[in-house]
Amino acid sequence: MRQLAPRITQDPKILHGRPIIEGTRVPVAGILGHLAAGDQVVDLAEEYGVTCEDIHACLAYAAELVSRKQQVK
Repeated sequence: MRQLAPRITQDPKILHGRPIIEGTRVPVAGILGHLAAGDQVVDLAEEYGVTCEDIHACLAYAAELVSRKQQVK
């Protein structure tokens, strides 16, 4: 298992190594998709059995990735 960011990990044995919320099988991409569709943080946290802080960690991780991609140009 590899720590990608606070609360975000990657394990080749879980979901083919896609980033997940630490200690779960909840994919970061899935959470981001729900947020993009307008779902509320509190509702997602309840539905997936994670915390609001976990959901915010997904957003922070995505923001960091976008920031790194922009710096490469």
